[in-house]
Amino acid sequence: MLMPKRVRYRRHQRGRMKGQATRGSKVSFGEYGLKAMEPKWLTNRQIEAARVAIQRHLKRAGKLWIRVFPDKPVTKKPAETRMGKGKGAPEEWVCVVKPGRVMFELDGVSAELARQAMKLADAKLPLKTRFVTRGFEEG
Repeated sequence: MLMPKRVRYRRHQRGRMKGQATRGSKVSFGEYGLKAMEPKWLTNRQIEAARVAIQRHLKRAGKLWIRVFPDKPVTKKPAETRMGKGKGAPEEWVCVVKPGRVMFELDGVSAELARQAMKLADAKLPLKTRFVTRGFEEG
């Protein structure tokens, strides 16, 4: 599973997912991309499930870039624990995804094959997505 090797702080605050993504909103590496249309936390398991779905469909053809990384720890307190006694231990790692963020990119395959692969990845993700191509500008 994806997770950072080391972090400066073990526990983070939850934060807010306000506004559009300013960075990572264009297809930079490949020819086709999968863009987020709503804000959400993506867990390391969801990212991995989408990656596996894409690569299985492509049968290892083409090149895949993963443009998101889970670097935010999410803590949970044990079940049936009374209030107080500090913040819980880190349980999982998430990536904050804002609307407009390109999460996956593909190159070296046909547009139709890329679209089908991205549709399978979309089924594994908990947010609305859009298939985009290089040079495609919304507006």
